[in-house]
This record gives sequence, structure tokens and C-alpha cells, in this order.
Amino acid sequence: MSTPGPAATGVPADRTAELTGELTPPLAQLDRTAAEADAVRAAAHRTADGIRRDAARRAADLATRAADRAERVRAQAAARQRERGSRAAAELAAAGERERAALRRRAADRTPALADRLAGDVRRELGLPGPEGPPGGEP
Repeated sequence: MSTPGPAATGVPADRTAELTGELTPPLAQLDRTAAEADAVRAAAHRTADGIRRDAARRAADLATRAADRAERVRAQAAARQRERGSRAAAELAAAGERERAALRRRAADRTPALADRLAGDVRRELGLPGPEGPPGGEP
């Protein structure tokens, strides 16, 4: 006698083989996609590294040009300041020369009168007659 139900004919199913057969193509596709993603990521890293190196070079170049320009600006400012100082010194020298010339003129104008007065004082001290006559009004 047999068990009730439909008659079993055929081989029992191999579930592992079935699942492997079903999952192998999608898993292979995932592996390819993961490999592509790794390649894209590696290329992106290389590109980013190149961009960083290029940016660093440009920044260094910009800093060098800025430093050169700053030095030129400083030199120009110093030259302008020296020029202003030279002009101020020349103006002071000219003013000093004008003052010296004025003093010389005043001294030249006053010297004859001072010499006459000094000579008169010396004559009086020595009791000598002066241009106005003997001291004390004596003839």
C-alpha cells in the first residue's frame, strides 16, 4: 500500500542549486558594478589630486606675484618718500641760505657804525682825541 496523495514521480528539488542558478547572474552584475564604482572612485581621486596640485601651484604663483608687487610698491613708496625728504631738505637749505645772506647784509650794514663806536670807546678809555675832538672838550 502507498501513502495517500498524488504519486511522486521525479527527483526531489535541489534548492541550493536553484538559488545559485538564480542569484549568480545578478551577483555577477553587482560585482561588475562595484568594480566600475571603484574605477570611477579611483579616477575621481586622481582628478581631485590633480586639481589640488594645480590649485597649490596657482596659489604659490599668485603669492609670489603678490610678494613681488608688494616689494615694487614698497620701493616706489620709499622712493617717493625720499624725494619728499630731499625736497624738504633742499627747502630748508635754501631757507638757511636766505637767512645767512640776510645776517651777512645786516652785519655788513652795522659793522661801520659798530667799528666807529668801538674806536670812540677805545679812544676815550685811552684819553686820545676822537673825531669830535679831545676828551672832556679840551682844545
